[in-house]
Amino acid sequence: MASIVVGYVPGAEGAAALAQARRVAELFQDELAVVNVRTTGRGLGHGHAHGEDAADDLNSIAAELESAGLSFEIIHPEGDYDPADEILAVASRLGARLIVVGLRHRTPVGKLFLGSTAQRILLEASCPVLAVKAGQALRD
Repeated sequence: MASIVVGYVPGAEGAAALAQARRVAELFQDELAVVNVRTTGRGLGHGHAHGEDAADDLNSIAAELESAGLSFEIIHPEGDYDPADEILAVASRLGARLIVVGLRHRTPVGKLFLGSTAQRILLEASCPVLAVKAGQALRD
């Protein structure tokens, strides 16, 4: 079974990416791999949910995917990690059909100092990448 890999962070861009990844997984009847790259406290991961809020968010996602009958796994990188490396590694390990990432607006200075997870994934992925803006969706 092929896989759709989604880089998930709590927030609008993560929700948009997850919604589109779910849609594609349902269309192709693929497994969905949700790579949770939220803040670890020390790692390079990013996002806004911490502790119980993050667990509640992911439990809610798991319950929703389970009730939809989707085959899925939620992957939690540990320790110090780079989100792009984790997403690319999961995609490689699973032989992903597609990677889905959410985009957020960043200033030119922010891009210069922080790099761009989405840009690295777009350039380095060995499969197609779907970049989704928060608030936008594919139309039927």
